[in-house]
Amino acid sequence: MSQPLPGYLIFGGTGSIGKAVARRLQASGHPVMIAGRNAEKLAHTAAELDSSFSEIDLSNPETFKHAINSAKEQFGTLGGITNCIGSVLLKAAHMTTDDEWIQTLQINLTSSFYILRAAIPAMRSEGGAIVFLSSAAAMTGMANHEAIAAAKGGIIGLTRSAAASYAGSNLRVNAVAPGLVESEMTRRIWENDLSRKASEDMHALGRIGKPDEVASLITWLLLPENSWITGQVIGMDGGLSRVM
Repeated sequence: MSQPLPGYLIFGGTGSIGKAVARRLQASGHPVMIAGRNAEKLAHTAAELDSSFSEIDLSNPETFKHAINSAKEQFGTLGGITNCIGSVLLKAAHMTTDDEWIQTLQINLTSSFYILRAAIPAMRSEGGAIVFLSSAAAMTGMANHEAIAAAKGGIIGLTRSAAASYAGSNLRVNAVAPGLVESEMTRRIWENDLSRKASEDMHALGRIGKPDEVASLITWLLLPENSWITGQVIGMDGGLSRVM
């Protein structure tokens, strides 16, 4: 009798990229659980995906631990976790309030740290993969991105340090750094003709990304057949961070 395939946990699974990752993993035969902050959206998305779900509270690290332990209990083998929870704040530092700064760090960086910390005891005996989401804004200087660039830059440091710390446990930690993606979270940017055109012009390939394109790379990093890669931050940004 063949062994069941490992399952995967997707934080931010109700978002455009998270749902695309779930669909790709399911297409490969892997069961998934999604986790997020909005119970109503979670239930709706889980029904759409035919998956299980777990509600989290960004201010309570125990809810992250509960989600991870629940996924491991359900799947037997937890093959990997990705964090697609995120936010966008386009403000210069002098315009950013204390609350906006704290919230930006909590949503993007602190959530990733909580996930990493809770994942270690659950995954280190069998290994697996963790994939975080950074940003092209953390790879190159972009005006009015101070808070989000700091948060996403922190994810780069977290990724590389954790990859070194847990390589001996066969736990791989990588990050994907997208440019602007046509997601629900960024709708107010790409639905405006002027801001969309400005964003497209910033990307060397002349367009913004699609959620499924980013999901394809996240899924690739999660799957066990790509198990000889760790500590990497891979840009999927239409050239934004590297090409003028």
